[in-house]
Amino acid sequence: MRTRWELLLIPPFVVTFVLMAASQFVFLKGSFYRDLGLGRIGETLELTNYIRFFTDSFYLRTLWITIEVSGLATLFTLILAYPVAYVIARMRSRWAMVMLSAIVVSTFITIVIKVFGLIIIFSADGWLNHTLIGLGLVDKPYNIIGNISGVVVGLMHFSLGFGVLMLYSVIQTIPRSLEEAARVHGAPRRRMFWRVVLPLSLPGVIIGALMIFNMCMGAFTSAALLGGGRVFTLPVLIQRTVIMESKYSMGGTLAAVLVVSVLLINLFSVWLLRRMRATRGMTI
Repeated sequence: MRTRWELLLIPPFVVTFVLMAASQFVFLKGSFYRDLGLGRIGETLELTNYIRFFTDSFYLRTLWITIEVSGLATLFTLILAYPVAYVIARMRSRWAMVMLSAIVVSTFITIVIKVFGLIIIFSADGWLNHTLIGLGLVDKPYNIIGNISGVVVGLMHFSLGFGVLMLYSVIQTIPRSLEEAARVHGAPRRRMFWRVVLPLSLPGVIIGALMIFNMCMGAFTSAALLGGGRVFTLPVLIQRTVIMESKYSMGGTLAAVLVVSVLLINLFSVWLLRRMRATRGMTI
């Protein structure tokens, strides 16, 4: 009799789903009530919070900044992670596993320590700024606190290891023989990459991009610490609204908008990918 080990995954899946669904239900339900102050909410269902969100330029700008920094972090993470993942996937020595293990271990480091490490590295008297000024690349120390570029760097640092591991698993599925066949037929390495490796790995890259984007959209620590109270993303604004202002209904509205925005962006990306594949198939 075959043992069905996958059944062991059902209890943790049910518990995780119930906890996630319950918390989202509480936020969603609370978003339809008016804040009365001091943590109290009204008893009448209304759309006041949503109307305020979509008519207030501050909230709309916060939503746009969240999407912007998440998109930039996703793009730069893929640009940095893909070459690293490709090199490790194609290495034939034991150093491949050593490098992969180092990346796995780095993902275990808490994000708070990573962010404080970035603050030390980019400090005004740090070695990085000394090097940049010595090379004449910048006129003054580069600061990552309180600006969008700093938040993007923090999100990249947060998701880079995950991106490398995910792209590594995708590239591993591409047979080396396809690359060797392209090289045998005279294709230079660059052309081989653009015509063979990248198209075959593109579905995995897109899925990885969406997963990294989703992680960045919900990231709080990097935006809170590196934003310095000047860069507000939706997770930071939710924390401020709920914890500091005790506006639970408005916090629920912000959480609901964040979840729906992520879902819509993912659905649109999937639809666009299918449309592109269908168009390409018709063209061929």
